[in-house]
Amino acid sequence: MSDSNKKLAKLSGVKGMNDILPQESVLWEYLEATVRSMLRAYGYQNVRTPIVEHTQLFTRGIGEVTDIVEKEMYSFTDALNGENLTLRPENTAAVVRAAIEHSLLYDGPKRLWYTGPMFRHERPQRGRYRQFHQVGVEALGFAGPDADAEIILMCQRLWDDLGLTGVRLEINSLGQPAERAAHREHLIAYLEQHQDKLDEDGKRRLYTNPLRVLDTKNPALQEIANQAPKLIDFLGEASLAHFNGVQQLLKANNIPFTINPRLVRGLDYYNLTVFEWITDKLGAQGTIAGGGRYDPLIEQLGGKPTPACGWALGVERIIELLKESDLGPAPEGCDIYVVHQGDNARVQGLVAAERLRDAGLDVIFHCSADGATASFKSQMKRADASGAAYAVIIGDREVEAGVVGVKPLRGAHGDAAGQEDKQAEVPIEQLTEFLIDAMVATVDDE
Repeated sequence: MSDSNKKLAKLSGVKGMNDILPQESVLWEYLEATVRSMLRAYGYQNVRTPIVEHTQLFTRGIGEVTDIVEKEMYSFTDALNGENLTLRPENTAAVVRAAIEHSLLYDGPKRLWYTGPMFRHERPQRGRYRQFHQVGVEALGFAGPDADAEIILMCQRLWDDLGLTGVRLEINSLGQPAERAAHREHLIAYLEQHQDKLDEDGKRRLYTNPLRVLDTKNPALQEIANQAPKLIDFLGEASLAHFNGVQQLLKANNIPFTINPRLVRGLDYYNLTVFEWITDKLGAQGTIAGGGRYDPLIEQLGGKPTPACGWALGVERIIELLKESDLGPAPEGCDIYVVHQGDNARVQGLVAAERLRDAGLDVIFHCSADGATASFKSQMKRADASGAAYAVIIGDREVEAGVVGVKPLRGAHGDAAGQEDKQAEVPIEQLTEFLIDAMVATVDDE
């Protein structure tokens, strides 16, 4: 068999990097539109950073002894110039880098938001993928507990706008570096007493990042973690006042929460307030959003000392939750489907479709799949399946007479049209006006 006749092997996507197909993208578009509307209400502006950044941005910003940097980053050396680059595993560090590089804070604090894909090399499972998507907000230049409380309130508003229920809020305070250092000393001493019971991950973190031992998911270590010294007991007056201020503002807005002293998050740049929004409907991957305050990060990445806080939500997890709760919009059909038969009718039909689009209507023009024009019957089946409200029908007779056929395909409530919905014959120059009037009348009837 010649090389030209060999059957090519079928290619598939990378495991854990998923296609988003049309039937699912409806939910994605719904979520994105809801998020944009909510963020606009809080005065946030969109920022878009590259998918690839210098590796040092994440090792310096996230922390070298975090899971992300140690095990999960997609890093490589650029063959062109030898630079060490990484597919972004999160976006806060990148947004801060952009703010510093372009002097965004020169004229005062900024409220920024982003959305896009992130990348982490880990075992794919439900709600945890190698390419995943996040929406995040960064409030740069705000020091008070009101900023922390407001970004938490934003999440609650989003859950309300989406109709999500059963999402609970957990909060904690990580205090300031000196307070964490004092707690760290006591925590290490405590964990050393139980070193023989720690798993390999716990032993590895004992002296590098002992706070993360408290965040263990290992059931055998839960009691050890529960009895460990609590960071909140080491907080000074200013840190406690900040944390109490956040709680007061949440209570004033009727936002229920639980203080979880083991909540530390997985990134080294956090201080003071941290929080997570959690659901029990998604199994192990129950955290759908999380964040907190990260005052040290801007200086850590080369900027002037500047307070900041923010959060990120997992888009795939929210989509799963919308599905689980049977929420979100039904797929929308178009307004008009143009059916045609004959060369002259095809020309006239395409012209009519463009004029209808000029008027703001959504129009599908029937195109042949194999180069041959399908029958009227076959085209009408496609028109009905499209969800269109009306079919515009053009054949040689209609072209000669200067008219088009207009047939309702849906009843007043979007169901299939009944026998009483007869086809009308409309002069071509009156088609746009006729259809707009008909659609307005249908809405009024509803």
